[in-house]
Amino acid sequence: MRVFFNILDVLIILLPILMSVAFITIAERKVMASMQRRCGPNAVGVYGLLQPFADALKLLVKEIIVPRQSNNILFIIGPCITLIFALIGWSIIPFGEGLAIFDYDLGVFFALAVSSIGSYGILISGWAANSKYTFMGAIRSTAQLLSYELVFSSIILILILFSGSFSLTYIVECQQAVWNIVPLLPLCLMFFIAILAETNRPPFDLSEAESELVAGFMTEHSAGVFVFFFLGEYSSLILMSAFMSIFFLGGHHCPDLHKLIIDPFLFIYYYFWPLDISFNIYLFSNFSSFLFSDLSFLNFNSFTLFSNKDIVFDSINLFFDKLYGSYIFGFKIIFVVFFFIWVRASFPRLRYDQLMSLCWKELLPLVFAYIIYTICLFYSFDMMPFGSSF
Repeated sequence: MRVFFNILDVLIILLPILMSVAFITIAERKVMASMQRRCGPNAVGVYGLLQPFADALKLLVKEIIVPRQSNNILFIIGPCITLIFALIGWSIIPFGEGLAIFDYDLGVFFALAVSSIGSYGILISGWAANSKYTFMGAIRSTAQLLSYELVFSSIILILILFSGSFSLTYIVECQQAVWNIVPLLPLCLMFFIAILAETNRPPFDLSEAESELVAGFMTEHSAGVFVFFFLGEYSSLILMSAFMSIFFLGGHHCPDLHKLIIDPFLFIYYYFWPLDISFNIYLFSNFSSFLFSDLSFLNFNSFTLFSNKDIVFDSINLFFDKLYGSYIFGFKIIFVVFFFIWVRASFPRLRYDQLMSLCWKELLPLVFAYIIYTICLFYSFDMMPFGSSF
């Protein structure tokens, strides 16, 4: 039974993520069309909302063509590795207070490992296809990922110095008063540039440059195998947006909206509502008992009818206290994803030498200088989170 619930936890996380990948593709096309003053997808479904499902169906019904001189096994395994490790990273993400599949004390190391291993799938796929375009794209992508992984991990080191812990949950809890973006705005901008390069997103999509490499490491992949690359890329995009929300935007924390919005609404409803309206709220035990654990007098073995203002009042409070942090975290992820789309529509693609020069000659020295500055500042004011002997 425990195995069943573990599988259920994983499905509850993965299925919405895969569905969000579909709708992020249509959102990207719609937003870019609006920025470029043209019509986006609008033929399939209402406002074109079913376009991602039509694209997925088109790819899945096509025949998978494997080049004759390629390594057949690695040709299929490479995209699977990219997708699997883009999804494994979600296991340590704290979606809300106490809402994480695996609250790992060394979650930062796990995040770095998962983001690094995903590059092996790209390298394996590019080599296994036995094509010069795919191999050059794989080499470019691997060099790019490894270069910006150093910037990525160095910025996280500064965040560890700020919080004094390797746990993602603890890093989020340390931002209850002030989000890290306030004192670390330059690092936030550098972190955003690093995750752009980590996810092979424009203007850093040199491994997929159509004008140079056709489609880069994905040139020979088609049909269902290409879907794995597609899902892996956008899953990694959402995962990196979640990491940025956790490290710099406070995770599921936000200004106390309960006092600003919910409390005035409940006060007006409780004392000034003109009519005694019955509320028919039906709850089922398996899905709602954890939200209404304080209402122990209710019989959850059957559907319950609420028509009492006091019960409605307590129910809204409990629901808001339990889940509003998850909604806030989701809005922050959407905000970062919008910036990914905005950058794609605004900036031209860099040359490969400019990309590597930006990392090794500009970003990396700045990050190292920031590390030394932070350590010296903390040591001077006796603020080291690990103690003065660190």
